Amino acid sequence: MSKAPGNAGVRPRYITPDGERALRDELQYLWKVKRPEVTQAVREAAALGDRSENAEYIYGKKQLREIDRRVRFLSKRLDELTVVDRLPDDRNKVFFGAWVTVEDEEGAEQTYRLVGADEFDLTKGYLSINSPLARALIGKRLDDEVNVRTPEGWKTLFVAGIRYQAPADDK
Repeated sequence: MSKAPGNAGVRPRYITPDGERALRDELQYLWKVKRPEVTQAVREAAALGDRSENAEYIYGKKQLREIDRRVRFLSKRLDELTVVDRLPDDRNKVFFGAWVTVEDEEGAEQTYRLVGADEFDLTKGYLSINSPLARALIGKRLDDEVNVRTPEGWKTLFVAGIRYQAPADDK
């Protein structure tokens, strides 16, 4: 659980099954592929002699520290996350994991998926559940009005579509 900035409440750390899979894949790659490659390169660089002026050795050690830092972070983070792997009972309301299409006052539409903070990517339309827009959308229904504060000021949006994607069953 993480404390929300400026808020006494504690927020759960949710993630979609796809997001969890991506983090686990990254952890697996770093631990089983990348780290052994870099370790071998450091071993070979160390065999060349003087380590104090050996750029390959120094760079390799730095890479190992960065890999180890990321592995520790991912391991700890995956333990803290709650995977939301089922659809909500009421699919006519916006909840975590929903694809939501919003329309502004000029009629321009934008579609977002509400995802965990660890998987947001606006280029894919993935919007962090902790963002002001996502928090304003939670619990809304089709055609509901949403007022959200943006850097340009207050903006009014309308919920134009809500859909859910069933989690992939690849077990």
